[in-house]
Amino acid sequence: LIQAGSVPRPRGIKPTTCVVDFSSPNIAKEMHVGHLRSTIIGEAVCRLLEFCGNDVKRINHVGDWGTQFGMLIQFLKEEYPDLKGEGDIDQVNITDLTAFYKKAKERFDESPEFKKMSQTNVVKLQSGDKECLGIWQLLCDISRREFKKVYDRLDITTEECGESFYNDKIPAVIQEFDDAGLISIEEGGAKCIFVPKAPIPLMVQKSDGGFGYDSTDMAALKHRTQTVGAKRIICITDYSQADHFKMCFSAAKMIGWVDPSTHKLEHIGFGTVQGEDGKRFKTRSGDTVRLVDLLDEAVNRMEISLKERIGEGKANITLDEVPETASALGYGAVKYFDLRRNPTTNYIFSYNDMLETNGDTAIYLLYAHARLESICTKGKEKHNVDVDELIKANKATIVVGHPAERNLTLQLQMFADMIESTLDDLFPYHVCEFVYNVSTAVSKFVNQCRVLDSPEMESRLLLCRATAIVMRQCFELLGIRPVMRI
Repeated sequence: LIQAGSVPRPRGIKPTTCVVDFSSPNIAKEMHVGHLRSTIIGEAVCRLLEFCGNDVKRINHVGDWGTQFGMLIQFLKEEYPDLKGEGDIDQVNITDLTAFYKKAKERFDESPEFKKMSQTNVVKLQSGDKECLGIWQLLCDISRREFKKVYDRLDITTEECGESFYNDKIPAVIQEFDDAGLISIEEGGAKCIFVPKAPIPLMVQKSDGGFGYDSTDMAALKHRTQTVGAKRIICITDYSQADHFKMCFSAAKMIGWVDPSTHKLEHIGFGTVQGEDGKRFKTRSGDTVRLVDLLDEAVNRMEISLKERIGEGKANITLDEVPETASALGYGAVKYFDLRRNPTTNYIFSYNDMLETNGDTAIYLLYAHARLESICTKGKEKHNVDVDELIKANKATIVVGHPAERNLTLQLQMFADMIESTLDDLFPYHVCEFVYNVSTAVSKFVNQCRVLDSPEMESRLLLCRATAIVMRQCFELLGIRPVMRI
């Protein structure tokens, strides 16, 4: 591990093609706190699967199709009459997507004429009208620009493949089920698929001939299994959609797209982010919290804390380094506070709790890591023992004698077992639990074993470096940026 400078990949794991469907915001709507869990859990799941050598397709199944776009297109036409679907994104000044959507909805509810025009736009859009498609594309581009602000802050990578991508694939899917005798025509003409033990059917075509979520998700499943060739598919949404995905997965098995012996279809359902009152986390005015604002608040609080530490002479960074360090700590704190628990549970969002320097927080872990690197730096600067030179000279020998050394070493040895158990259910809290246990072992080690200027200095410095390497790998899996000094 020390010689390579990185944690070796697990052995005995057969790589495969995986699809992870996560984040999935809606076009023309702001990403809010409700998107936090899907986004960061999905990123961690992707990183874990990639670490194990899998070919991972990071799918962002954005809501970019549907009847609401008729309303949005009409409102944009009225706000920017000269646009005509050909305008550059900079011609349209929409900085608040939520406000834009609300205004469009108000017009739709208040004006029968506006409503009629909106419905006409839906038909035009679905039939490929150039103007409507141009405005729709513009709305998508504006939304992507806003989504990118969140993804850049959180180091999220996705490949957009939204609902519109599957629209022309739905009729063939319905026909395939119909040919197999699995379509039931219900009252009004709706086409449904009944799956075993499900209280309601999947409605793959509405009575008016339109398509909904059931239609799109079945088309997505066929594309992912038959075209992409995915053997493992993970959809990450709130827990309320568990039954829906269970039915979709059952239908995919019924039609023969999925072989239970070679495919694994999973839904990770997560709980609600709550405020101090135990209800959904909102602003004081009752509005949904914009995700960008929530993330920036964590960074702002860390900046204040770091500047106070610098003023008190307790920090190892300069004022110029505060913004970058605060970003790593703030965003890392938000991620870890979520990822460290079973995703199926609800939790109360608390800046004070997540930014604590003690306990099971990202701040505590990042401080423990920085402390290890600080010890290695002091070994070089004050005692002329360079860990990197020891490694280059092939003198990387660690002698484990003290119980605290033994405890830390044994914790590090459990990394491969942790990865194996996490691959089973894909819950990132296993990684969090492991790196927290390592950090508490680090605390005992540095408090009970003198590292610098001791007879065991070389060995213990090497143990510090080995531990830091393992911790950085855990941070990488969780999408947390490590810092070398705080």
